[in-house]
Amino acid sequence: MHCCQSPETIQPATTTVPPSIRPSLMATIVMDRIGRLFINLQQVRAVPQMLTEVAPSMPGTLRDTEVPGFFRERYIHAGYRPLHQGWRYYFLSLFQRHNETINVWTHLLGSLLVLVKFLQLAETVDFIHDAHAWPLLILLLSSLAYMACSTVAHLLAAKSEFYHYCFFFLDYVGVAQYQYGSAVAHFYYAVEPDYHQWVSSVFMPTATFLCCLSCLGCCYGKYRNHSLRVWVRKVGQVVPSAMAYAWDTSPVFHRLLLWPTSHSDDITAAASGVVGDSAISFHGGQVAFFLSSAFFFTNPLPERLFPGHCDFLGQGHQLFHVFLVICTLCQIQASHLDYLGRRPLYTQLHGERGAAATIYLVQYGVTQVVCVCIAVFMARKVKRLLDCRDKSK
Repeated sequence: MHCCQSPETIQPATTTVPPSIRPSLMATIVMDRIGRLFINLQQVRAVPQMLTEVAPSMPGTLRDTEVPGFFRERYIHAGYRPLHQGWRYYFLSLFQRHNETINVWTHLLGSLLVLVKFLQLAETVDFIHDAHAWPLLILLLSSLAYMACSTVAHLLAAKSEFYHYCFFFLDYVGVAQYQYGSAVAHFYYAVEPDYHQWVSSVFMPTATFLCCLSCLGCCYGKYRNHSLRVWVRKVGQVVPSAMAYAWDTSPVFHRLLLWPTSHSDDITAAASGVVGDSAISFHGGQVAFFLSSAFFFTNPLPERLFPGHCDFLGQGHQLFHVFLVICTLCQIQASHLDYLGRRPLYTQLHGERGAAATIYLVQYGVTQVVCVCIAVFMARKVKRLLDCRDKSK
């Protein structure tokens, strides 16, 4: 008679390790893992040597007294890169410790975060066929643009005085595009019906004008960098940008001010085409983080309190970058939530087929061209100025 075991009674074979062997086996496993960790640490420690082998002649950084006055930053005493090196040096200085390293990496990492967010949204948002998604697309593209331009400017501007001007003019073009992208997203998704009725005919033309004015003001202020007093130059740069921000974000300000009363109950929320308001906290966050970034942009803190101690880390401009990146991420999240949750409202305000979004997309390209022309015009003025100065020597 054949006896068959059921599957439940079959036990897997196990190997019993004698007690006398267990300590040595555990020691072998531990030593093997320590050895692998040691090898990984050795590889990490070899990175600086590898960079040195790739660029063995990379010069060290300089003190402020060793570079022209044009390149010196207030309260930053060291960490300046030498001028007139090969382009390879400035690209590889991405991995060097100098006073622009953190400025480069904050916006480089920020642009990567925005790119990852872009790719995530592209999985669910039809940026090609849904015209109502184009304002969100403009915001994403302009956010990538300003961070990429800023990264390039801080990385390569030490090449020479002329390139210093040129790359920061490029940076201002990126900032202007971000201002336009913010205006489009706020006016399209965040605006309330009563505010839209007040400004519908003038909002985007004014935003476009202020975007170009901001680019011109920043470029001209940089051009007259050392022929004007600091406060005069700051007024020329900050006032147009502040006007652009106040106008571009006015739909958000209006919504934040009215939200406690206009969305106090579900009846009012449903009447405006919105059930709940999941984006409001992100709108509040973007305003708070932008105002924080503006504070550190206009005030050289904490380096003013600790001159010479923030040459690498702790500069106000670095904090400005960090807060602005967080502001942008909050803004993108808020606009995406509005795109999802306020569709009945913005299709009513801007049209079912999204004709207004098409106009804004074309207008975005036009403002890019105008701002690039402004930057090129100012770069030519700089070139003539430097040529005249060189001939007079």
